[in-house]
Amino acid sequence: VTPRREKNITMFEAESYVSHKLCHPGDVVVNTMWAWMGALGVSPHHGIVSPAYGVYRPLRTTDFEPAFLDYLLRTPDLVAEYVRRSTGIQTSRLRLYAHKFLDLALPCPPMEEQRATCDYLDAHGRLVQRFARTKRQVTAALDEYRLRAIVSLLSGSLVHETASRQPGTEWLGTVPAHWHISALRHRYSVKLGKMLDAKRITGEHLLPYLRNVDVQWDRINVADLPQMDVEPHEYAVYTLSPGDLLVCEGGEVGRAAFWRGELERCAYQKALHRVRVLDADRDNPRFLFYLLFAAAKLGVFLADGSENTIAHLTQEKLRAFRFPFPPKHEQDAIAARLDRHGAEIDRAAARVRSETRLVRAYQERVIVDGVLGRCDVRGRVPLALEAHEIDLGDTGDDPFGDEPLDEADDPLELEEATSDAD
Repeated sequence: VTPRREKNITMFEAESYVSHKLCHPGDVVVNTMWAWMGALGVSPHHGIVSPAYGVYRPLRTTDFEPAFLDYLLRTPDLVAEYVRRSTGIQTSRLRLYAHKFLDLALPCPPMEEQRATCDYLDAHGRLVQRFARTKRQVTAALDEYRLRAIVSLLSGSLVHETASRQPGTEWLGTVPAHWHISALRHRYSVKLGKMLDAKRITGEHLLPYLRNVDVQWDRINVADLPQMDVEPHEYAVYTLSPGDLLVCEGGEVGRAAFWRGELERCAYQKALHRVRVLDADRDNPRFLFYLLFAAAKLGVFLADGSENTIAHLTQEKLRAFRFPFPPKHEQDAIAARLDRHGAEIDRAAARVRSETRLVRAYQERVIVDGVLGRCDVRGRVPLALEAHEIDLGDTGDDPFGDEPLDEADDPLELEEATSDAD
């Protein structure tokens, strides 16, 4: 239960506070419509709440310590009981009415025991928060490490240091002199998807189609896709082939992923660009993916945008955007090396997320055992949760080693650079 000013709320405010309910510190506030998902708690504030909420005041302040009651009412055991007592057919429509809530039987230990339990749970919660904060920092460091490594390789850090260099792009700096700086249109075709017109959907030529939200970094969602009419003569323009790179036109502009033929035939909406290589013997689309990743993360596509407007990567802008393109064998080698080490970083990040989930689950178990008396925590001190840092080792200008690329190198045979990420 928090003040409205502390929330990022887009819903309109009520024109009048008539019929709103007065709430005092220690009152239990229940969202009647969302009690089935645990939307309730003890208020530490004095204020008013929506008429759709229930406000319940303890008959005797000597029965419950507010903090203990707050822990107790949000345990999974009681949330399951709210679901059982709620009225409605579908879960999203359930309502927990006052007579059902007030009929609950609650364990009520002595006040001093409640306070001792809260002291333990509060201390344990602070440790968990510190652990989670440290893990978020580790995840941010991994993201920064990934981006720095990608930018380093894309600027030609693995080309022999004696090779001459030339001005590249503003965001990549200099690149090897034998690389070409070209507008994307000279090496890839760029096509925006079909505009959705609900009024013209006949149902005669329906195909599933991808939206902006379906394209995340290096992954595409194909579950429960909507459909639109795409006539057979439009397939060449508005459907996808394996190997096509889909690039977001809005939202996180530049976000990209490959279509790998997950469906037999699939279209794409106008919020996406379909980028297709013109000459597969000259360019590796995987190398372009990393160029787009670096440009998007560095905010390059937003450079001429305004903070007051929604960013868009138009077809004209993307086609005219200049990127450095090394020879094909170097593109292959750089992309392969980034794939290998990106997989290492992904594994490290997955371990961090798994550890955080496990500690959160452990915290929930400690709360349940404490407030329901399954574990006597009075006078106990929580064990410290060690938030182990991930040692990224030496992450200088070239985090992936300094072995230069050679024209004879087979990208699959390049020695894999070592990483200390754990």
